[in-house]
This record gives sequence, C-alpha cells and structure tokens, in this order.
Amino acid sequence: MSDQLGHCDALGQAALVAAGEVSPGELLDETIRRIERINPTVNAVTMTLFDQARDAIARGLPEGPFRGVPFLVKDFYCHVAGTATTNGSRLFRDNIIDHDSELTRRYRQAGFVLAGKTNVPEMVTIGTTEPVLHGPTRNPWASGHSAGGSSGGAAAAVAAGLVQVAHANDGAGSTRIPASSCGLFGLKPSRGRITLGPDVGESMGGITAEHVVSRSVRDSAAVLDATHGALAGDPYVAPPADGTFLAALGRRDRPLRIAVSDEALFAVDVDPACRAAVREAASLLEALGHQVEWTAPVINGEAFRTALTHFWPLTVTRAMAATAAARGVTIDDLASGLEPLNQYLVELGRQRLAFDYIGDLVTFQGLTRTLGRFLESHDVWLTPTLAFPPPRLGHYDAATVGGAEAFRRVIASFAFTAPANVTGIPAASVPFAVTAEGLPVGIQIAARLGAEAVLFRLAAEIEEARPWSHLYPQL
Repeated sequence: MSDQLGHCDALGQAALVAAGEVSPGELLDETIRRIERINPTVNAVTMTLFDQARDAIARGLPEGPFRGVPFLVKDFYCHVAGTATTNGSRLFRDNIIDHDSELTRRYRQAGFVLAGKTNVPEMVTIGTTEPVLHGPTRNPWASGHSAGGSSGGAAAAVAAGLVQVAHANDGAGSTRIPASSCGLFGLKPSRGRITLGPDVGESMGGITAEHVVSRSVRDSAAVLDATHGALAGDPYVAPPADGTFLAALGRRDRPLRIAVSDEALFAVDVDPACRAAVREAASLLEALGHQVEWTAPVINGEAFRTALTHFWPLTVTRAMAATAAARGVTIDDLASGLEPLNQYLVELGRQRLAFDYIGDLVTFQGLTRTLGRFLESHDVWLTPTLAFPPPRLGHYDAATVGGAEAFRRVIASFAFTAPANVTGIPAASVPFAVTAEGLPVGIQIAARLGAEAVLFRLAAEIEEARPWSHLYPQL
C-alpha cells in the first residue's frame, strides 16, 4: 500500500478511499509512519495531531472531495481549536486557541484529516524556516539548504512525501518561495479569494492570501474549489470565478498572451540558473502555441523597493504592539524575547509614522494600477520565482551577518514575489528546473485579479509537458 499511496496525489488518495481500496484510518496510519520515519530528517512537522485525527475518523468524515486524505496546517493564522498557534515564536508557545478558523472548518468539510502542524520562521517575517523555537526545517533535496519560508515546513513536508498537499499562506512570497525551493506547485490566490476570518481582516495592507502547496496542479485547483469564498465582514472580496478551478485545467480555448521578464521590478542580482529557467520556459510556451513577448511593466523600481523596505517591518511591529497591550507590558519588554532579525525589524517599525504607512500604501496602489493596465494586454506575466536558488541555512541569520544585511537579503528574496502581494493579483510558482547541485528552481506566472483559472490552465500545460510530481528526493 505504501508505494501505491506514495505515487498518488491528494485527489488520487481520495479516489482510493472512495473506491474502498484503502480506509481513512489506513491512510492516516501510513502518514503517521512517514512522519515518524522522515520528519526527524527534515523537521517539517512541529506538532502532531494523531489522536485528534483518529477521533475525527471515528466520528465520521464529511463526504467532501478529499474525504480521508491526511493534511497539515501551517502554524500561523489558520487556527485549530485546542492547539497553540505559536507563530514560530517562543513568545507564543502557550498561545492556545479555542476555535477553528473558517478556513480550518472548510478543510474539515472538504474531508481532510488534520494530522499536524508545520514549522514556520518566527513571526513569518522571512523567506526561510529556521526558528529558535523549533529549529530549522531542512530542504529535502539538500539538507544543508533552506526549504524556503514562511511556509517552509509545509513545503518540506509535501516534498518529502509526508503528505501530498498542505496548508500555506503568502504575505510576500511565503507560499511561492518554499514551493520553488522544494520543487512544488504553490499558488497565491487573488486578494479576498479565501477569507482570513474570523480573527483577521486584511492582515496588513491586504498582503496575505491563504491556500496550499501541492504536488499536482489539480490538487491545488480542487482545494481552492472547496475553500474559496468570503466570510461576513471581510474587507475584500475577489471577483467571482467562472466555473470551477478544476475544470479550468482542461481549457485550451485560445493561445495566451504571455509577457516574459527575467529582471525584477527593482535592481537585484539574478542567478543565471533562474534566468535560464525563464528562458527555457518561454521557449516551451511558445512551442505550445502561446504568444510570447519579452516585456515588463514600467515602474519606478527604487520607489517600490523603498516602500517595501519601510512597510515590511510594520508586520511584526504591529503584532508586537497588539500583544504588548493585551499582556500589559511594554513593546521593549516583549521584543527583547524575539530573535535578532525581528528585534531589528521592530526597532525600524517603531520609527515609522502613520502617514509614512499611508504613503507606502499609495506607492503600492500606484503599482496596482500599472500592473492592472499591463495585464489588460497580457494574460500572464512570466518571471523567476526567486532571484537565486535555495540558499544555505543561516543565509538570513542576523546574529551572524547583522540586522541590516539580513534584512537586505530578505527584501532581495521578495523581489519577484512581493508585487503580487501588494497588488492583490494571483501568482503561482511552477516547478521547472534544477541547478547543477540538484536544487529546485521554480518559475512564476501571474495574472490579473480574479484570473486564477488562467494560471491553473497554463500550469497544467507546463505540468503535462514537463511532469514533476513523480520526482522525490532521496532521503
């Protein structure tokens, strides 16, 4: 059974359950065996929910599209009742939540069996997963390298075969960066496509989007079909979908107009392997009949970099301010318990004023207008996902390189991914190449607001032409 399950995606596992070829309990037992055997190597799962999972199966699972399929939840935002949401921080190790998030409820309704939680960097402020609280998650393809972040635990778990799909979220690339780093498909949906409720409204500036990392494109589409939609009080609602996302995979109604660029919107060194992947992808898409043009939106890149650099520290500063107020302590007292990079970010964030933050949003809104117009004349924008292959663990360690240098490296890692967050458009990382050292390299495809179906269609074409789901690291 183990080999058969290992070569199925999540929909394939659900089909085996529906056909009676395997029971949900047997599927869970196999997942537990994999976690117990492999997780010590990658450190992707930081909390197991095996007893709760068995209880859910015993009570009877909903007849959803993923009935009986084991699933992992990222330890941030997507709360699971009765467990701690630690945000990867020692400050929140006892942060027990008494309710499910709406998205957790939808995962359960889809039939998923929640088997555990995955590792995240402290306060999810960085594109690697190396928290002091739980220790580093290791890239399954090369254990000395980063699995990406902030959904690094989720991506490492799927890449290592612990599960076939796992929850992720994305605030500046946090789904796409680890997807690229671990050789997976990772979609950041349109702003407002999936609710952050009931606890979170817009996160900050509407940058965060929930979804999954997966082995197959069809799993991602089917999960989005099962989980999308607003909740009362949401500040944003995505444009309605035209049919199901799963059905979009088979559309071939017309050639797509694809803009291609291997330069980021602001100056950053781009590794030759990442450029080569984009060039090869452009040639493939042209051979598949699409209209390919090397072009990019024209913006003031340095103004965008400056706004992003000023804006990003506020993500952790805001959280510290709210937590300090709730606990009746000062921000200084609370921040002293953070890791060095986050201490540095809080120090920067406290220097920003309200009108500075509004100015950052105005810059982002200008970019949103520019990208909106650009994507009226192009269906898809193709770029690298990352400017460089997965770095070695410790690359972003502020204790070693200093806060300023670590933060510079963080912003460089967001160069291709952050534009989709601040503008709200959907974007996905698609597995495409490997370096000479065997490290995965993803390409990014982005589309206009609400056009996830276009991305699913194109990703499915690439998946068919260049299959990747059968590739597993040798652990």
